Amino acid sequence: MGENVIPGVLVVDNAKKVNSRAKAAASPLIVFPGGLRLARLVRRHKRFLVDVRDGSDIFTAHTNNTGSMLGLARPDTPVLLSVSDNPARRLAHTLEMARLDAFGGGFWVGVNTLVPNRLLGAAFAAGRLPEISGDPADAAYDRIRPEPAFARGRLDARLTGPAGTLLVETKNVTLVEDEVALFPDAPTERGRKHLEELVRVAREGRGNGVRAACVFVVQRPDGRCFGPADVIDSDYAALFWRAVDAGVLMWPVRADVGPDGIWLGARLPLVRRPDGLRSG
Repeated sequence: MGENVIPGVLVVDNAKKVNSRAKAAASPLIVFPGGLRLARLVRRHKRFLVDVRDGSDIFTAHTNNTGSMLGLARPDTPVLLSVSDNPARRLAHTLEMARLDAFGGGFWVGVNTLVPNRLLGAAFAAGRLPEISGDPADAAYDRIRPEPAFARGRLDARLTGPAGTLLVETKNVTLVEDEVALFPDAPTERGRKHLEELVRVAREGRGNGVRAACVFVVQRPDGRCFGPADVIDSDYAALFWRAVDAGVLMWPVRADVGPDGIWLGARLPLVRRPDGLRSG
């Protein structure tokens, strides 16, 4: 890996990039050095707070997930919490995963909405996303800058290199219905603004090496394909398909999550577009 020669920019030397698939598959891209604390959910309140119970000890933890966490926030649900040693934090614990019971056994679902962006950076540095990193000898994009600004806010990353520029937004996916991973799990004005900006980038970037992509990180194992959640936010779903038509790249990927860390899983295909949302 190269050095940070520009403040705020990760520069990757492609000749030294970690590209061993076997090695990468054996090790998680995100680890929890302090381990994770197992507890049970008592309640969620005030949007960013959850009360949890560990034995007889009840305490409050932080959650950064502003969605509904549909089906994952029931009382007595097992949860995993990361623990910060930062003395300036008011709450030391952050909600990372919730356990979901299912036929044939349960599994962990990642609910931390910062994970997709962290996974993007780690996968880029390790050469694990061919769509972004290219083949081992390919230097298509060799640097990444987090949170580039646009008129109405910020996207998650700007990648640059010989291939040009790629603007990327990441989204966390925790909802699955009938083996279809869905986003969002609650109406999202912010998500619509991000898609609108990606559409603008894709349209204005045609022919000059500027592309736009949205990476949907599905933090659970039971989604076999991905699509927008029309029944939850029909405006987002309609805009999603307009973005596809405009050339925005949609990359749903699975993240394999558990107490030992988070791995990058397989790419998921998109669902068939509803007939009523055909382009034109």
